[in-house]
Amino acid sequence: MFGKPAGERQLWHRAERLERARRTMELNEAIGQKLLLSFEGTDSVPSEIVESIRQRKMAGVTLFRSRNILNPAQVRRLTEMLQAEAREAGALPLLVAADQEGGQLMAVGDATPFPGNMALGAARSEKLARETGRAIATELAAMGINVNYAPVCDVNSNPENPVIGIRSFGDDPVLASRLCAAMIEGIQSAGVAATAKHFPGHGDTSSDSHMGLPVVHHDRETSEKVDLPPFRAAVRSGARLVMTAHVAYPALTGRDDLPATLSPEILKGILRSEMDFRGVVVSDAMNMHAIAQGEPLWVDLVTAATAGIDLLLMAHELPVQAAAHTVLTQAVRRGLIPWDEILDSARRVQELRQWVPGVPRSPLDVVRSNAHMEIARRTAEQSVTLVKDDAGLVPLRPDPNDCIALVVPRPQNLTPADTSSYEKVALADAIRRRHPKVEEISVSFALTDTEIAGAKQRTKKCDLAIVGTINAFVEPRQVTLVKALLSTKTPAVVAALRLPYDLRAFPEVPTYVCTYSLQESAMEALAEALFGEIRFQGHLPVSL
Repeated sequence: MFGKPAGERQLWHRAERLERARRTMELNEAIGQKLLLSFEGTDSVPSEIVESIRQRKMAGVTLFRSRNILNPAQVRRLTEMLQAEAREAGALPLLVAADQEGGQLMAVGDATPFPGNMALGAARSEKLARETGRAIATELAAMGINVNYAPVCDVNSNPENPVIGIRSFGDDPVLASRLCAAMIEGIQSAGVAATAKHFPGHGDTSSDSHMGLPVVHHDRETSEKVDLPPFRAAVRSGARLVMTAHVAYPALTGRDDLPATLSPEILKGILRSEMDFRGVVVSDAMNMHAIAQGEPLWVDLVTAATAGIDLLLMAHELPVQAAAHTVLTQAVRRGLIPWDEILDSARRVQELRQWVPGVPRSPLDVVRSNAHMEIARRTAEQSVTLVKDDAGLVPLRPDPNDCIALVVPRPQNLTPADTSSYEKVALADAIRRRHPKVEEISVSFALTDTEIAGAKQRTKKCDLAIVGTINAFVEPRQVTLVKALLSTKTPAVVAALRLPYDLRAFPEVPTYVCTYSLQESAMEALAEALFGEIRFQGHLPVSL
């Protein structure tokens, strides 16, 4: 080697390193490191997953509420079974991931009811974001979940965005950057890997990538000012993973038909080279319809791997997941995916698997512990926002014999990234603890004429109305309801229980408040603030 030029020596060392890697890692194992699988089941591990652990050396699994999760004790048993299979196979701890964002998306419903990111944005508190992240991760770690697909780093700059909304910290990139970094620090301080998502940004989309391919038409300068700052903050804060967006950015790629997940310009260029991200790049779910499905999926899997994806999040049927391993293996053999990139990717995943715990970290009594419920309570209290009170209704001072009409739509999932349908809005209980005469009127999300007429008739008989709305600005039947109730002349408080943009649909509402969350902690805080037990402390995290 003496006398060889420096560049030639570097090439020789790289070739030698790759040769050593070829001897120590088989292709089967390297491909296995690229796959996060999923399955149906709560009490046992399907034989196909066991085979993937033993034979295909897969990296891990994603657990979904509808498929795998009943309660924390059951989740802990399930993750222990999975890790036992990995130990028996002589493998590193499996990555066990879930979407535990707080607020709108809660993989584990029996965990502490944190109000979510937009509530943290309204509270404007890095301390609360850090405490929330640590508490969420502590609960996940107790259940054996070691990767959290959180936080959402998208800046919700488009009010019409159907899929991000309250999952975002707000529309201010500076605030979102601060809170993203704080939450990542909190999550990872509890030994769970945080995932900054959805790179390079899903905040200015008007369609849902679960259904098709959204396009963000920001030029590079706008992306630098709006979309990318929270991700730069996430990388600086040491996020272990970054999740990609199935969103097209023509200004960054030159194409309006290419998701970021499939773009080397975005992943290798911006994320790896410009931001110097050294961790694991994970795709959003590859069964979303922004990605080709059926036989064309095989092309997109190979394209994603060559673009720079380390981990492919597979949420398909088990036969499709098994075929993905075969497709990727053949692509490497045919030279479509460079072997050295496969090795580098596998090493990053293995480093993550060495970092995460393979066993639960704490006893299950940390889940919904008093300390964690206190963090949720403080977040809710500091976020509830009084936007306007032209009628001077707040704080409420009803006579003991007064009747309060409470009209609230029943929650439903407005996107696949939503677990709101599992929630029971506990506002009536919170109001009754302060005033006994409550006429609770539960209505559907998109009300019928009969429901609107009935709610109006019952509200007429009451002395005060509290009307909850859930994204009324995109549901005209809720707007009709609010205007019908205002016409009764019964004094009314309108409370936006999800996105605050509802006021745009009925600006004539005299008293308007926002909670950004349906969670029980938010409902209790709303009741406290309405009755003057606490002051409204929140600040709008988005522009109306």
